[in-house]
Amino acid sequence: MNPNPAGAAPDVFGRLAVARVVPVLTLDDPAHAGPVAGALKAGGLPVVEVTLRTPGALAALTALAGDPALLAGAGTVVSPDQVDAAVAAGARFIVSPGTDPAILARCRDLGIPVVPGVATASDILRAIAAGISVVKLFPAELLGGVRMLTALAAPFPGLRFIPTGGIDAGLLPGYLAHRAVLAVGGSWMVAPDLIRDGRWDEISRRTADAVTAARRAGGDAARSL
Repeated sequence: MNPNPAGAAPDVFGRLAVARVVPVLTLDDPAHAGPVAGALKAGGLPVVEVTLRTPGALAALTALAGDPALLAGAGTVVSPDQVDAAVAAGARFIVSPGTDPAILARCRDLGIPVVPGVATASDILRAIAAGISVVKLFPAELLGGVRMLTALAAPFPGLRFIPTGGIDAGLLPGYLAHRAVLAVGGSWMVAPDLIRDGRWDEISRRTADAVTAARRAGGDAARSL
């Protein structure tokens, strides 16, 4: 009864472990999906989490998921119905801001990897009881940043984290250096103003800088997946 089923999960989490950085994308206009995808790939980061916060999010997810070179998932998933809609749109993984048993069960039934959000040790215990091995620390910076991550990771040595929330380019290396971090989520390279102004080259530049930071951090993010 693992919501991260054999086959799909190792492939997805393996690719996230290689990328080390997950752009968290909020799109108002689905027409921007193609240019954003091109900018991310040009920067060397073929992965994206599309937040389901806007009316055009599912259309954008569909466009991004149709790119075979891009690993596209759905974020800000807060109900089983949204899981269904995201999977129908082509999402390869689900990210939720919290740990909801109903969401985990729907992901398990559909055979799609899920990364539930955690903020406390109790959240983590619920996730582990559901068979989860990768969780999202959210909102990471407001919770205490790397110090909080270290405190929460200590009792759960087999768990991997994707810290997200308030992280920017300056904070990225500190998170990437942590042994428990699989990848880091952030929106600085796909900031709304960059998309609104069509600054695709700047998105590619920030993405490339994030990729460089990930390479410098090194580590063993893919181990034990």
